[in-house]
Amino acid sequence: MRIQLDRQLLDRQIVDADGLLVGKVDDVEFAVDDRGLPYVACLLTGQAALGQRIGGRVGRLLVALADRFTDEPAVPLRIPFREVARIDSAVRLRARADELPRPPVEAWLRRHLIDRIPGAGRASG
Repeated sequence: MRIQLDRQLLDRQIVDADGLLVGKVDDVEFAVDDRGLPYVACLLTGQAALGQRIGGRVGRLLVALADRFTDEPAVPLRIPFREVARIDSAVRLRARADELPRPPVEAWLRRHLIDRIPGAGRASG
């Protein structure tokens, strides 16, 4: 499949198999096959990925903020490109959100803030 990264992939919403929003494509990770040809190996999402992509002071600030809300240095959430079912107005995955690793900032916020709210563990309805 041929795609233009800047027009068809970067900054697109990532939607899981159930239609739930997972994040946004903040960057991509390349690999090289055994013939020496590059290919998109992973989609990267999260503040760390966006900060690294932007670079400069603003990018360093985004990464520093993400680091502040994680127990370890923030790293991008890596979604293997093989999980992409199709690309249209969004990047649609074969996997469900609960099958993917939780973004580090979201995990920190859940553990240190959301889970401490009375009734947070109960489903709404």
